[in-house]
Amino acid sequence: MKRILIVEDDQSIANLQKDYLELSGYSVKIVNSGSEGLAALEGKEFELVILDIMLPDTDGFEVLRTIREQDDIPVLLVSARAEEIYKINGLGLGADDYITKPFSSGELVARVSAHLKKFERMKERFGKGNERSHIQVRGLEIQHDSRRVFVNGNEVMMAQKEFDLLVFLLKHANRVISKEELFERIWGMDALGDASTVTVHIARIREKIEENPSKPQYIGTVWGSGYRFMI
Repeated sequence: MKRILIVEDDQSIANLQKDYLELSGYSVKIVNSGSEGLAALEGKEFELVILDIMLPDTDGFEVLRTIREQDDIPVLLVSARAEEIYKINGLGLGADDYITKPFSSGELVARVSAHLKKFERMKERFGKGNERSHIQVRGLEIQHDSRRVFVNGNEVMMAQKEFDLLVFLLKHANRVISKEELFERIWGMDALGDASTVTVHIARIREKIEENPSKPQYIGTVWGSGYRFMI
């Protein structure tokens, strides 16, 4: 039984979400603040988080930022704020989805189910047990052990950071990752340069793996948020 954590300060809304999710076969726990949510996640007991943005002790963006420093668990942001800037911020921080209130319980269950299935596929394809295996997505093949990349059977040469960047995006497929996070993860906080370095490297990778770099099928740009490897 998949376990879901709801972080929501409106108890009536949380209870309604819980009822529908439990009717669909999920195990659900409710907490009413960001600090309680982070404490609950320390035990690694959950497969997905439904996170409200407006919380009494901190906002959901800060909670999400902390989660992403530690875990890749799917996080669905929910909010009454429909402005695009909120969605951009949430996706840029690593949310897997953004749902605007009010929403139907059926929609919530469908999105939860879809993200859990997607996360399971990603774990099977890019999990630790597959670190030395070949990963293939359509015509793109990556060999972890030899650090080689092939496109439609033809090898393309990748610089070290290009390879690391490509693999990182692959392992977080379908998630929007900001340039700032990519720079920090691949180059490190002490590296010389800034997030614009990521843009240059993404362009180089696209030139090597995309049939048409201006219409990429692998690494997409989410304007205002970052990049996403598309499965």
